[in-house]
Amino acid sequence: MTALYDWLVEPLQYGFMVRGLAAAVLVGIVCAVVGTYVVLRGMAFFGDALAHTILPGVAVGYLVSNGAREPLFWWALGTAVAASLGIGAITKSGRIKEDTAIGIIFAGMFALGIAIISTVRSYAVDLSHFLFGDVLGVTPQSLVWMAVFGGVVLLLVLAFYKEFLTISFDPVLATTLRLPVNRLNNLLLVLIAVTVAVAMQTVGVALMVAMLVTPAATASLLTRRLPSMMVISATLAAFSGVIGLYISYYLGITSGSAIVLTATAFFLLVFLFAPQRGLLWKK
Repeated sequence: MTALYDWLVEPLQYGFMVRGLAAAVLVGIVCAVVGTYVVLRGMAFFGDALAHTILPGVAVGYLVSNGAREPLFWWALGTAVAASLGIGAITKSGRIKEDTAIGIIFAGMFALGIAIISTVRSYAVDLSHFLFGDVLGVTPQSLVWMAVFGGVVLLLVLAFYKEFLTISFDPVLATTLRLPVNRLNNLLLVLIAVTVAVAMQTVGVALMVAMLVTPAATASLLTRRLPSMMVISATLAAFSGVIGLYISYYLGITSGSAIVLTATAFFLLVFLFAPQRGLLWKK
């Protein structure tokens, strides 16, 4: 027991590790809750695209702020919100299908980000932590902004729970009830965008979609009820963040990849062994 206690406590001696754990849990919960809608509505491609569209904003922010990390959150947030509303506007016109609009903006914004990064070699080095995550580099100020915006996202999800539920499961009923469907859809897109910006430093652009989708997909195999799905998803994501960070600390691998691999391991276990619905259970 003493050895286990020492193993658990040792990383907590470092302030960056404590902040990293707090950030990982916070980001995991926010991503998991918002991710339930992403999974239910088949928006995984949108989440992945949105994560990549923030790259040019981050690159420009880095250039404008002369390499300072703190302002990059705001640039990422602004870019993500603008991209999400842009996709919504193009889709609303009815002339272009949603997946096509997502593909166009995704490819264009990502290419723009790569073009900006390629102009100066130091960008590729300094911005790599936004591609692959750097939860151990979270500053106290960054953690505060994560908590503030993450809390706002969760409060809005709670406030519009019934409306989001209706437009997700029965858009026709939502229209019949005269709900502002377009505004609600745009609000959900903005919430996903804010979540992407909040989680950017923790798991990085390249792995973002995993935190939005994997815990929620795992929870969907365990329950049919949306509230239970949100709670299970958030719990799995929080545990993935903690376990992944410990793995990162002791094995010396990147924190973002460790967190995502832990979430993926949970999914595989549930996929194989979930009561009544697991692949091996049925056999």
